Amino acid sequence: MDLTYIPEDLSSCLEFGNKSCPFTNRPFHVRMIMYLIMTGAMVITVFGNLVIMISISHFKQLHSPTNFLILSMATTDFLLGFVIMPYSMVRSVESCWYFGDGFCKFHASFDMMLSLTSIFHLCSIAIDRFYAVCYPLHYSTTMTTSMIKRLLAFCWSAPALFSFGLVLSEANVSGMQNYEILVACFNFCALTFNKFWGTIMFTTCFFTPGSIMVGIYGKIFIVSKRHARVISNMSENAKGEVKNNLSKKKDRKAAKTLGIVMGVFLACWLPCFLAVLIDPYLDYSTPIIVLDLLVWLGYFNSTCNPLIHGFFYPWFRKALKYIVSGKIFSSHSETANLFPEAH
Repeated sequence: MDLTYIPEDLSSCLEFGNKSCPFTNRPFHVRMIMYLIMTGAMVITVFGNLVIMISISHFKQLHSPTNFLILSMATTDFLLGFVIMPYSMVRSVESCWYFGDGFCKFHASFDMMLSLTSIFHLCSIAIDRFYAVCYPLHYSTTMTTSMIKRLLAFCWSAPALFSFGLVLSEANVSGMQNYEILVACFNFCALTFNKFWGTIMFTTCFFTPGSIMVGIYGKIFIVSKRHARVISNMSENAKGEVKNNLSKKKDRKAAKTLGIVMGVFLACWLPCFLAVLIDPYLDYSTPIIVLDLLVWLGYFNSTCNPLIHGFFYPWFRKALKYIVSGKIFSSHSETANLFPEAH
């Protein structure tokens, strides 16, 4: 953010007024367009991920280790759309924070927590798909219910402790005098990092897990191609063998779809994390409007995930029909068959 054009000392805040908002000359119609676009993204994010949450929770056919990880990640995206995005929208459009310093810290902490939780979920899903495709005989004994519970506990607790601890202690803005002046003079609220924590955030919270995910999906792709060649050369002598091949095909399709989810995540969040890394070394000269765009590009990842599921997963579309038509409230609807092609 642009911290270069601010008062040199706290006494000069008098000319701006105590806790005033920076003047913005954004036209009314531009603000209305921004509100419409951001509201549309929020509606898709909230209701799209809500469909995923309801579907996996309700339909027994969707109760699997991978889908429980997807359910938890959809909960992360839902909370981002329901709790974080509305306040970020007002801040981005009005260029001002109207909700108080205390809620600002909670908002910033929860925002960072949900972003890191998504990364950890994607790592867990990558590991799950790695065992399903590369070591199918060991999958059921490795990715057990207790293992999934431990992964989910880590995916939520580690980001929560790190995010709230960092923001509430204000270690991320330690030594940034200009930031202190902004908070004292204006209704300012944005996640900001000094050089040390900006580097830590990029390397440990994005680059390292991102590299691990890319490596895992690269291995999955190679193994999947090898499986496809072997299966194409096999004679289908027994029904059991055909069914086993069909199962492997589903695993490869799931891995491919979740690989697309991971790719979209990296494309959406990479620019934002690069800004976190680079901006402190540029004396925080990046315009606030650019940083806002990068943050909303990251938010847009949570909007894309249910759209990807709707496009690639037939069970999502069928479950959506059950929910919209009200059939989900009928007796025994939880046992409905969402995979008719498997029979």
